[in-house]
Amino acid sequence: MARFGQEFTVDGEVVRGPGTTAVAVREHPGIDGAGHVDLGFVLRLGRADAPVVWDCSAGLGKTEEEKLDNAVRMWATTTAAALVELRERRGEYADHADHAELPGWHAVQGPAAVFGFGNERLAGWLAEHRVLPALAPALLPDLAGRQLNGVKLFLGGKSGDDVAEVRVNGEVSEAASAALRALDWPRGERLCWARLFVLLTAPDTAVVTTAPTGVAAPVTVRPRTLAAARARGLFARWRQARRADR
Repeated sequence: MARFGQEFTVDGEVVRGPGTTAVAVREHPGIDGAGHVDLGFVLRLGRADAPVVWDCSAGLGKTEEEKLDNAVRMWATTTAAALVELRERRGEYADHADHAELPGWHAVQGPAAVFGFGNERLAGWLAEHRVLPALAPALLPDLAGRQLNGVKLFLGGKSGDDVAEVRVNGEVSEAASAALRALDWPRGERLCWARLFVLLTAPDTAVVTTAPTGVAAPVTVRPRTLAAARARGLFARWRQARRADR
């Protein structure tokens, strides 16, 4: 989390961050060749009714440690970037958007993590296409009843053996996954994947931020008050994230 200027310290099974934020970790053995870990970003630690944004991530590597390290890096690039931006609202780590196809929802979208062979082709397609609005009709039913929704998109593979999955708050959305698969993103002859994460917030969603005195206090996120930063797009933020990892 240091790449976002965030100081986190390990405390038992959670990693405490600024104010009342924390990251909880659930680790899974890599039985299919990929290290798998569930990471939950806690907005108000200690409150049972506070939202926790859970996301699962997997990584490749020669050892279990490498797999888990890559999984956490993938999560940091995509999911953590959007979560930190939700709190800080400066347009620095993720982009803000209000899509007509998603009325009543404000999107905070982190960079896309694109990896594999020929990844710039898939990254270029993502930069040129409005994926989230295209999925809106299938997504809207899954957003009802919550003020904060985490949406993960995973797509790629290769021609004849592709994968397209959309998870809303950790649960697979069959309709949105089918809509994602129907899009014309490039399928090559070699394996390549992309991972994206978007936070969708309803108007007046309360999140926690650290007050100047160091005391955490709830604030209201209103789309019209968010920093008017120029959107850099998925590909530009992906390249920025890659440089940060080097």
